[in-house]
Order: sequence, then structure tokens, then C-alpha cells
Amino acid sequence: MTRKRGNGEGSISRHPKRDLWMARYTVETPAGAKRRTVHGKTRAEVRDKLAKALAERADGLVFDDENITVGEYVTRWLEDSARGDLAHRAYANYKLQIRRHIVPAIGRVKLAKLNPAHVQGLYATKLREGLKPSSVRCIHSVLRRSLEQAVRWNLIPRNPAAIADPPKVRKEEIKPLDAEQARTLLRVAGETGDRLEALYVLSLTAGLRMGEALGLKWSDVDLAGGTLRVNRQLQRMRRIDDEGKPGRLVFSEPKNASRRTVDLPQRALVALKQRGSALSLASNRTG
Repeated sequence: MTRKRGNGEGSISRHPKRDLWMARYTVETPAGAKRRTVHGKTRAEVRDKLAKALAERADGLVFDDENITVGEYVTRWLEDSARGDLAHRAYANYKLQIRRHIVPAIGRVKLAKLNPAHVQGLYATKLREGLKPSSVRCIHSVLRRSLEQAVRWNLIPRNPAAIADPPKVRKEEIKPLDAEQARTLLRVAGETGDRLEALYVLSLTAGLRMGEALGLKWSDVDLAGGTLRVNRQLQRMRRIDDEGKPGRLVFSEPKNASRRTVDLPQRALVALKQRGSALSLASNRTG
């Protein structure tokens, strides 16, 4: 029996053949007005889904999903929705995963027909092709995020990537230099007059990541106060169009958690002062 809808709820009723509630609403697409339906186990669930769908319709978040493929959807999702929230490096990585892996494998599948078996097959194929489990998990992350939005937009009832099982990754143990190896490195750098000696000392004694150390400027260093400020990092960007070629190096801002002031150990402070004096002397000679 159909229950009379409440004020502002929209067209909510019982499903005629299944033990579900349903709601219908209309959206405008490039092909004209189309009816959409949301389902739920309770009237309250459907009411919430309908309210969200109407709000997204008001914001213009409407896809003409009748025949949209996975490839069309993920490409449009990246450019129209996700790009604004992604840093340049993350956007390049997402685009690479979509272009190189997702679209060739399941891009022609209709979004409405996509199921966990398609997704699981994608992961299995990539592993057989020699892709590392960590790389397959990157594909999984992009696909899962994009399809989660398709669920929120009522384009699909559930997220197939959330049901599929990505490969597990065994964390490889990082083997840093031991104390003797570190002493040998610094001794040889000092004896040979290596121009990067101060960088080696700083990296080993101050606990900086490589990108953070390479991103430092003299203005980040307070020799009088014995501190430095991590304000940027050097990163290599992924190339999206030219496979097999190294991406360009760019300076970027670190994550908020990585921004910090570092107290310089005495050895690092001495090395930086010596390096600064050498640069100043060289500048005076050339000047």
C-alpha cells in the first residue's frame, strides 16, 4: 500500500514488487528531463537519499547516466569533481591510473553494469602483468573514490570497488645506514671536499627526508638560533603523456603535518656555517 507522502518529502512510496521504499524525482540532462529513483529499506532512509539527491541536483551535480561507461564516468569525475581537491602530484597520479590502467581494462563497461567481478579481474590482470601490489592498490584507491561519488549521486546502488579485495602489501623493512656506515660517509665526504657534505650531515643528523633537504633555502636556516624551518620540498612529478620518461622536478609545499621547525644538532650547525662561509668567500672572489 502506498503511503501518502509527507510535506517536502517528494514522491516516496513502497516498491510495487520488492520489500523496499522508493522515491522518484526529475533531473534535467543534456538529453532532456529524466526520472531518477532511489531505494531504501526504510522510509527515513529514502527520505534522506531523496533530500541529498535534490540538493545535488540544485548544485548542478547531474550526470546523464543512461549509457555512460566507466571510462567516461571516471574521466569526467576527475576533471569536473576531484581535480579541485587534488594537489598537482596527486592529480597527475590519478590521471595516470585512469588512462593507463582503468580505462583500457574496464573503460567500455557500462557504469550501471559494473560489478565486483570486473574490478577483481582488473586487479588480477595487473598483478599477472607484473605490477606491484602497492601499484595495484593505487588503482584501487582511485577507482574506489570515484565510484563512491557515483553511489552518492545515485548513479549506482553500491560501490563495486569497496566490495572487491585489493592485494595486500608486505611492508619492506627500511634499512638505514648504521652508525659505522654513516661515519664512513661523512668522513669520506669531508676528506674529498664533497660540495654536498653539509647536505649529508644535515640529512643524517636532523632527520630530514630527501625532498625536504633538497628543498631548503638559506632563508629557511637560522644559524644564530640554531634552527631551520621546513617550508617546501622538491618532488618529481609524474609524466602523464610520455611514458617511461622522468617527470620534471618542482618545488611544492609539504603537508601541514610536515611543516616544522627543526633544532639543528651541533655538527649540522657547524657544517652549515662552514658551507655558508665557503659560498660567501667564493662569491667575493668572483665579484
